[in-house]
Amino acid sequence: MNILHVAAECYPAAKTGGLGDILGSLPKYLNKLGVNSSVVMPKYKMPWFQKQKFSSVYGGNFYMGSENIYFHIEQVEDDPLGFSLYTIDIPGKYDRDGVYAGSDGHFFHDEVERMVSFNRAFLDWLSTWTDHPDVVHCHDHHTGLIPFMMKYCPRYSGLEKLPSVFTIHNERYQGAFGWDRSFLLPGFDSWKSGMLDWNNTINPLASAVKCAWQVTTVSHSYMEELKVNSFGLEGLFQSEAFKSRGILNGIDYDYWNPSDDEMIKFNLKKSVPSYKLNNKKSLFEGTELNPKVPTISFIGRLAYEKGADLVPMLIDHCLSYNMPAQWVVLGTGDKSMEHHLKQLSKRFPSQSLIYIAYDEALAHQIYASSDFIIMPSRVEPCGLNQMYAMRYGTVPIVHNIGGLKDSVTDIEANDGSGIKVEHLSINDLAHAVYRAIKAFEDKKSFNALRKRIMELDFSWDHSAQSYIKMYQLLK
Repeated sequence: MNILHVAAECYPAAKTGGLGDILGSLPKYLNKLGVNSSVVMPKYKMPWFQKQKFSSVYGGNFYMGSENIYFHIEQVEDDPLGFSLYTIDIPGKYDRDGVYAGSDGHFFHDEVERMVSFNRAFLDWLSTWTDHPDVVHCHDHHTGLIPFMMKYCPRYSGLEKLPSVFTIHNERYQGAFGWDRSFLLPGFDSWKSGMLDWNNTINPLASAVKCAWQVTTVSHSYMEELKVNSFGLEGLFQSEAFKSRGILNGIDYDYWNPSDDEMIKFNLKKSVPSYKLNNKKSLFEGTELNPKVPTISFIGRLAYEKGADLVPMLIDHCLSYNMPAQWVVLGTGDKSMEHHLKQLSKRFPSQSLIYIAYDEALAHQIYASSDFIIMPSRVEPCGLNQMYAMRYGTVPIVHNIGGLKDSVTDIEANDGSGIKVEHLSINDLAHAVYRAIKAFEDKKSFNALRKRIMELDFSWDHSAQSYIKMYQLLK
């Protein structure tokens, strides 16, 4: 079986979040299970691409409105990611130093043109294949027009019977644009325009849900949540439920391995408490923080949907009431949230360590050093941080939604793995912190909890098997 994934991100080539992590892992694990998987993505002007050698595969052009779009398909030589990676080079569209925004932080203003040109270039190339893949697997709205074009654009009539899968990693980003820009698309029968439309706009995400043969989300609970809260698409997800399913993401256990992770100072040998304490001492070197005090971390985008606005308020509340815990935060994003966190580090230098940065290596060190990680997300389709944390012996404190609901069991149960919060109030979150501190103080039970969560299996092996079963239904 041959699966061709199409996405805007793929780690380590280009990543802004979980989408990149998943595209860098799932194809590798599918290959290990005997399912030949490749990835197609745009070619950005970013450091990883500049270090690679490429082989030319195909070149072509098409008119997008009055603009003549030239593109080249290239394959990365030697398969450094464990699977074949193809890039689409579209001069003037993707030869930039960022995925969605430049290094100056400003978002690009031609996202529609970039998205449509990438989709069309991919299908122009795929149309020339004599031996098509068994499934085209599209990820998020950046590739959402592909299932429609395969089915209803005469230019791609040879692809209409080729199965497509569409995976939603975050439905909040739908890529909608006005019908006045429909000229960007290849020709299609006007009576099929309803397969593009949602709320009088061309909505790539909604179109993919309508047109793909199968629709997946990255956790079962998230799929159920979309039926009641999906920014206006609730009725669509209800009507397409017959072909939809949630498959919980996994993580790459080769990359996320505390026993041989080169990004942490002290690898896990025999003693989990010693591994944790030594990493804490390393992280806290040169600071006023105490390695013996329970440490709670937040790692991620400083964004409203991640509940990051609650983090400074929670830290302020807990430290003002002298709760015996200290805090480590790593992230960038909303400038007001960054400002509040910086102010906290000045007020509580002995109990808070704030990094306003994106730093992959530092994130690994924080996972290895923390006792708890907090995820007060308002939206969490799957969540990977809780899985990374548990792999490194760090207990998750999570809002009970989406993939967090599916992957964390409250420690009230005998086999519990974390602390769950039902409501995102500061009082409820502070109570979760209180529970965490009490759990930490019972050393015997806490060490058993650490050992238990480190033995949980969140690898891609199980998730990849679920995808394979779905692919087989389409043959």
